[in-house]
Amino acid sequence: MSAEPRINDRIRVPEVRLVGPSGEQVGIVPLAKALELAQEYDLDLVEVAANARPPVCKLMDYGKFKYESAMKAREARKNQAHTVIKEMKLRPKIDPHDYDTKKGHVVRFLKQGDKVKITIMFRGREQSRPELGYRLLQRLAEDVQDLGFVESNPKQDGRNMIMVLGPHKKKTEAMAEARQAQEARKADAKANPGRSQNAADAETAEDVDVEAPAEAPAEA
Repeated sequence: MSAEPRINDRIRVPEVRLVGPSGEQVGIVPLAKALELAQEYDLDLVEVAANARPPVCKLMDYGKFKYESAMKAREARKNQAHTVIKEMKLRPKIDPHDYDTKKGHVVRFLKQGDKVKITIMFRGREQSRPELGYRLLQRLAEDVQDLGFVESNPKQDGRNMIMVLGPHKKKTEAMAEARQAQEARKADAKANPGRSQNAADAETAEDVDVEAPAEAPAEA
């Protein structure tokens, strides 16, 4: 954590290079003159470059500056996101209903901006038919191509075949869109108070799912 800059009478140098409240260059002035100008403008004299010779100081509202800096840092932390790798496991001979269910999870993960590791698990004689897994992975990649792309091509890993899908959208973009959608639904709920509580509960559950922790791998 960086140290607080020196302000006003805490500045102990004979002269400073002064920057005005609008960013204009005032020039090198005695410290006493800089403090006098700060009083005239009802602002603080803040040392912004202590290692310069002479130090650079700026006239500003330091309390407001600290508040705005804290808000920007808070917003940056809120928007910071790390791409998570989710995992989905399938069997080579998965039935259509299970495939649609698993594909739905993959779609949701990609919409959230997460990568998805797809694992095809071979058992017994299925190990002699790797083409089944390859075709299934190709099919899944084609079905979700609007949301993601093949980041790591299918490859054999022991008894399994693995492929990694990457999202087209960044995690931060997905989170921002989710927040906007949530705010829009809240505004709509206020404008239409007659909606059923069941609908509101369903939307709340959907909102929570957007930033939910990684789910345990599911097997077909």
